[in-house]
Order: sequence, then C-alpha cells, then structure tokens
Amino acid sequence: MIGAMFLTADELVELTGRRQRESQAQALRTMGIEHKVRADGRLVVSRRHVEQKLGVAAAGPVDVDALIDWSAA
Repeated sequence: MIGAMFLTADELVELTGRRQRESQAQALRTMGIEHKVRADGRLVVSRRHVEQKLGVAAAGPVDVDALIDWSAA
C-alpha cells in the first residue's frame, strides 16, 4: 500500500504549517526531515522517517509473554 508509505498533502500542511511547496520544503529542512521533489514539483516525505524523527515510530513487535509475570498465575 503506497498511500500509507508517504505523507498526504494534508499531512504535509499539518506537519509544516505551510501550504506552498517551497515553504513546506524549507520547514522540512529546518526540522531535519528528508524529502524529495517529484517531477511535478510535489514533495514526497516518508511517513516512517517522520515518525522516527518525531520519536513516534513503533519499536516493532512486542513480546507480550515477556511483559507478563506468569509466576503469579
């Protein structure tokens, strides 16, 4: 699913607080968020990269058995 791979146009506005592409690009550079410019001028930003930069990325699968104290059962 490619749509979930990259931020949507609305998400870019939400993230940067800007609507114009060059202003968005400047805001992304200021935040240290990598992005690419498509041939049509639109910005492409990896959802995963943003989550990692902002510290909200999932750490991966959680081993539930390791979290439960089975000795109390």
